[in-house]
Amino acid sequence: MAAWLKPGPRREGTSGVGSDPGTIQALREANAAYEDRFGHVFLICASGRGPDEILAELRRRMAHDQATELEVAAAEIGKINALRLRKLAAA
Repeated sequence: MAAWLKPGPRREGTSGVGSDPGTIQALREANAAYEDRFGHVFLICASGRGPDEILAELRRRMAHDQATELEVAAAEIGKINALRLRKLAAA
């Protein structure tokens, strides 16, 4: 679940702070449904994306079968890692 959907300190990917409470609640519910369906947390490279776009992508990906979603989630991890590496290289 995105850090900004959970109470507590802010972590990476916290761009949704201050978002519409209805959208945040919808994301919480969709995240729970996603985890029930696929057995793991929803993974997305959230850089530059707002809560509405993330919610739409989560809902779109709910239609995937298990194998397709694992491929998509792995690709998202690749995007996240590439961003982290670029940040490290620039430091």
